[in-house]
Amino acid sequence: MIVEMRTYQVKPGMRARFLEIFQAKSVPAHAEIGMPILGPFLSVEDPDVFFFMRGFPDLESREALKAKFYEGQLWKEELEGVLMPMLERYDVVVVDDTDERICW
Repeated sequence: MIVEMRTYQVKPGMRARFLEIFQAKSVPAHAEIGMPILGPFLSVEDPDVFFFMRGFPDLESREALKAKFYEGQLWKEELEGVLMPMLERYDVVVVDDTDERICW
């Protein structure tokens, strides 16, 4: 399994609103197309930071699944214009969990 470990920093005071939309709309849409999300995990040190992991069956499917989400109607017509302006920055680390230590 390929796992993206994603850290998001939202604009000050926007974390609760971002996560409300993220959990209601983005998480179910990801699961529906085969990209389960584990998290979000909230930083206890910074009220504007959270972390989550997004899983893929393998490296080859990662790009196709991402494209399916980011080129889809939900992202293009609804989420992109709402969520992206709330972000200050995000970081992504891609790892290969060949030992399948993460349980989804």
